[in-house]
Amino acid sequence: MTTPAVSNTQPPQKLSFGRKLAFGIGDLGPALVASIQGFFLNAFLLDIAGIRPAAAGVIFLIVKIWDSVNDPLVGRLTDRTNTRWGRRRPWLLFGAIPFGLAWFMQWLVPDWSQAGLFWYYLIVALLLDTGFTAVNVPYTALTPELTQDYDERTSLNSFRFSFSILGGLAALVVHSILIEAFPTVTQGYAISAAVMGGVIVLSNFITFAFTEESHFKEAPEQDDPGFIEGVKIALKNRPFLYVVTIYLMSWLCIQFVQANMLLYVRYWVGGEDRFIQLAFALQVSAFVFLIMWSKLSQKWGKQKVYYVGMSFWIVVEIVIFFVQPGQFNLVLGLAVLAGVGVSVGYLIPWSMLPDVIELDELETGQRREGIYYGFFVFLQKLGISLGLALSNFALEAAGYINAENLTNLPEQPTAVLTALRIFVSIVPAIILLLSFPIVRRYPITREKHAEILAALAARNERHL
Repeated sequence: MTTPAVSNTQPPQKLSFGRKLAFGIGDLGPALVASIQGFFLNAFLLDIAGIRPAAAGVIFLIVKIWDSVNDPLVGRLTDRTNTRWGRRRPWLLFGAIPFGLAWFMQWLVPDWSQAGLFWYYLIVALLLDTGFTAVNVPYTALTPELTQDYDERTSLNSFRFSFSILGGLAALVVHSILIEAFPTVTQGYAISAAVMGGVIVLSNFITFAFTEESHFKEAPEQDDPGFIEGVKIALKNRPFLYVVTIYLMSWLCIQFVQANMLLYVRYWVGGEDRFIQLAFALQVSAFVFLIMWSKLSQKWGKQKVYYVGMSFWIVVEIVIFFVQPGQFNLVLGLAVLAGVGVSVGYLIPWSMLPDVIELDELETGQRREGIYYGFFVFLQKLGISLGLALSNFALEAAGYINAENLTNLPEQPTAVLTALRIFVSIVPAIILLLSFPIVRRYPITREKHAEILAALAARNERHL
């Protein structure tokens, strides 16, 4: 029987630039998924594949039911994996190709009936979700195994999300160029999907080859609490519950905006031919402010950075609601300002999570990064799916009209236009406001984390 790993007694080590770089490259696959899928999938299913909004919403919800099983399950399996390559890295190697293949299949448009298309996109979505989980859960769980240093983890995540944002930027540009380069939109999507699928596979191979799980060693055999008991223990960790709630709220906001922005521009503001500029501006801004927040968090702390960044974002969201048709340049400027808060939504929750794992180790004597990161990835995809499903159900109820082609767009009912405006502005602003009291209650400061590490080191010394 294999057992979870435990931390060694060495003091926290600073990571080399090369190791941070190799780790960051591993986020290119999830980055292009988040970027292209986030901005284009909903509009693709509705106006290119011709799926009704309610049917698309059902697909997202069914996938989420499967998610509730596979994310924590894969997380626990990675905790129990024991190979000469480590616990997490083998998953990057063997999960990369299925992940890339499912991504390619998602963007094809079979010449089938509505029922056939529904089942096709449902099955492919389930396969893609499984591939994503098999790679992304172990990848994110590498973070606490690379360093125990409180500020170094913020730095490591800044590398990761720099690649995430820059990779998302590059994916948007390449995706846009490829769509324009082919005679039909469906051909452009298929070629783009093939290229991005190759990037998914290659980036995971690089991270596998140039990272090393050297911070932890295998522990002596001990009793396994089992999956259900492990989940119960994780959910009893109060700081963890705070962090996952903060993360879910942040990603719900990001997804409500991202999933509906193209439709908002297409049917309300106008200027769809410049949409890539808007997406690009948001990503560039998020990247610049990510670097700034990474530095400021070392002086201010993670909670204060969250308050400042998200307060700014709330103001931007409220202004978006009052944008009128034809004011695309105003939306473009607001996208730049929104990057202030979006970068915080990426950085801060992920920087908080590794600290929670040390607290769990102190209280239970075991390390279960896989379970914790499994839940975290689950919540990321829960935010994506809930945002898509709820907004799509609202669009269905409002009477959304599918476009037969993108050159002759239908005139959407007033209720649809109002729903789109609300989902990219008022709803995210309210969710962000509700997250503030939770951030205030998060207890692990830099000083508290130092106490946890000292207690762990003392206990490990006693057991030598």
